[in-house]
Order: sequence, then structure tokens, then C-alpha cells
Amino acid sequence: MYAKYFKRILDFILSLFTIIILMPIMIVIYILVRIKLGSPVIFKQERPGKNEKIFTLYKFRTMTENKDENGSLLPNEKRLTKFGKVLRKTSLDELPELFNILKGDMAIVGPRPLLVEYLPYYTEEERHRHDVRPRAYRISTS
Repeated sequence: MYAKYFKRILDFILSLFTIIILMPIMIVIYILVRIKLGSPVIFKQERPGKNEKIFTLYKFRTMTENKDENGSLLPNEKRLTKFGKVLRKTSLDELPELFNILKGDMAIVGPRPLLVEYLPYYTEEERHRHDVRPRAYRISTS
């Protein structure tokens, strides 16, 4: 009963409250990303959610759009800035995921959403990760 009725309401209320409380920090990060990395400030990526429904995940951008002479993006490690590393280490780049929780794409508790490209490789057991909404925020081990 909790999972069916109360969890979504609790996720909504907690994410809304957290967005309100953290909005000044999010505005400062938005401005800093805009100054240091340019536009777009928000990184968007397609991820599979509940029932393998694809949704757009939102994060603050942490990498430049630098390209090589052929017009291809440089490797991730060359595009990740010092500022981006700080955002990632502190998980501040993931604050926009609160809006994913508010929309109902994600939850506070659940499995981390992996990339869409991994969907064909899941076993039947692994597919059960899509029985629930994925969680926002990675948990650092360091």
C-alpha cells in the first residue's frame, strides 16, 4: 500500500520542499555554469525509467563542448573542467534531478537509471529494475 499510494506523494512533497530550500544554490550554480561553460547550462540525457519508459534526465553541465579538427567531441576526460569535477564530486550537478522527481520520472529511493543503450543486454532478472521509478542522485563511495 505504501509503495502504491504514499511513496509518490512523499517523493513529490520532499522534492518540492528541497527545490524551494535549495533554489538559491541552484541559481548560483546555474550562473556559474553559464559563465564557465556557456550554454546550454542543463545537460539532458535519455534514460529508461519505470516500465522501461524513456524519460529525459536533467543535470547541470560539467563538460565543455570542445571538438577536435574533425569536428568530433574530445574524450570526456579532456572536456571535464575543474569546476565540473567539483560539481560531480559534491553531486551538485545532480540537483536538477529534483525536477525529474517532481515530474514523476524518478524517485528518491530506487535503482539508478542506466543508459538506454544497455536495455538490450539486461537479463530477465535485471529487467526488474524497471518495475519501480529510478532514483535520483548517485551515492559517492569516496
